[in-house]
Amino acid sequence: MSFFNNIAPKKAWTIALSVVFVGLIIDQIIKVYVKTHFVYGETYPLLGDWFKIYFIENDGMAYGITLFGGGKVGKLFLTFFRIAVSIFGFFYLKAMIREKSPFGLIFSISLILTGAIGNIIDSVFYGVIFDDINGYVASWFEGHVVDMFYAPLWEGVLPEWIPFSGGEHFVFFAPIWNFADACITVGVATLLIARNQFELPSVKIVFPKKAAKDPSSEDSEG
Repeated sequence: MSFFNNIAPKKAWTIALSVVFVGLIIDQIIKVYVKTHFVYGETYPLLGDWFKIYFIENDGMAYGITLFGGGKVGKLFLTFFRIAVSIFGFFYLKAMIREKSPFGLIFSISLILTGAIGNIIDSVFYGVIFDDINGYVASWFEGHVVDMFYAPLWEGVLPEWIPFSGGEHFVFFAPIWNFADACITVGVATLLIARNQFELPSVKIVFPKKAAKDPSSEDSEG
């Protein structure tokens, strides 16, 4: 099966559901393990100093980006926004399958949906299931997202001649991320890399127009 070939609806559903199910299982196993076996802020090297486990939590978007400066209002807005986008994403994926879109599109959108749902689970349930950080007691929809992968490929002091940041401490790729973030990144990157091979359908396919009835046929029936 070619990455760029159209795919039958039945096979597409099998692939999409498998990607989402397996991805969510992996994401949650990693998060629950880190959450229950690591102390907040603890690090553990996996591949030397440039790839390690670094347990933190955040109330923001992917890679720890916050919305509206963080806080309860920003957190709740982000959680419900994620839910709304994921619901729309499901129907978008469903419409793509109905239109027999290429395998690559189905796979990419499934990865993005997997990542979104993975972080939604943290936001919706973790505040109730787990004790949160820094004595913060969260309720439904207010849980923090668990992040653990840290890949500082280079860390040091920038040369003085670099404008604006010269002489300052700098870490190349400082964000700390999780498996769900990785799914979203791979899905988006795949769409960008392969954009010349297949075209992302318009979101209008989610709302298919009903075919207009032929007036002449109604007259003949009368």
